[in-house]
Amino acid sequence: MRPSPVLPAGWPAGRTLAVSVSVMLEGWTDNAAPGVGPMGNVLKPGVLDLQGRSWAEYGAKEGAWRLLDVLAKAEVTAVFYVSGILAERNPVLMQAIASAGHAIAAHGWGQEIIPATQSMEDERADLTRCITALHASSGQRPRGWLSPRCTPSAHTTSLLAEAGLDWHCEFFDEDLPRVVTTPHGTITAIPFTMEVNDMPHAVRYGNDPSAYVGILTEILDGWPAIATRPACLDVTVHAHVYGRPYGAIAFRRALAELQARQDFVFTTNHDALGRLYGG
Repeated sequence: MRPSPVLPAGWPAGRTLAVSVSVMLEGWTDNAAPGVGPMGNVLKPGVLDLQGRSWAEYGAKEGAWRLLDVLAKAEVTAVFYVSGILAERNPVLMQAIASAGHAIAAHGWGQEIIPATQSMEDERADLTRCITALHASSGQRPRGWLSPRCTPSAHTTSLLAEAGLDWHCEFFDEDLPRVVTTPHGTITAIPFTMEVNDMPHAVRYGNDPSAYVGILTEILDGWPAIATRPACLDVTVHAHVYGRPYGAIAFRRALAELQARQDFVFTTNHDALGRLYGG
């Protein structure tokens, strides 16, 4: 029989599900656009998808501000995962996020730059300029990281430890955080779940926003029956996707569902989990 997981001292007694609220605030470099979007048009190689770029730019111009309002009214603290290029170009927004008490984590320089495709030298350089841009624009040095497309390289975790980050959030193989050892020291590996995430839910699979709330409700309703092993769950929105009115309404309802289940749920965020496990 598999042994029960060992929880850190700060994990609240009697709570079996830790919920992290995440907002993805993503940007692309000047000659790139999202690979997926609402139109689904496949353009000829070398043609810049201006519709896709315009759709994505909604995140910094409108969506993030609306999500900040939703979070403030719900009194919920989130982690904002921010692309370095977006942070550099939107310092007022970054300062608003930090001033509201949200954690800011690094999400790569641009979303089309995938660490798994880079040399270690290029990956280190992009990681450094992302951290620098976030710190300069917000006044808050990021403690954590999520790669674009959640696709790290074999070197990413070690490079993050080398850069002095405390946690790395793209592990899909366990339910709880754990401390891992790298050639540059230890770092906390944070699990990232995809069940309640607007990108695959709405953009990839075309589901209605009300189903986003429905999935979360099903998990919360059913959780007590399988809660013998504690776990983490992410509620994730992208500023350019569910920062739009219909999605923001669903996000607000999802937060209300969480707040109604405090008997077995505790709402934290990845930054708090990193502190809990990493000390």
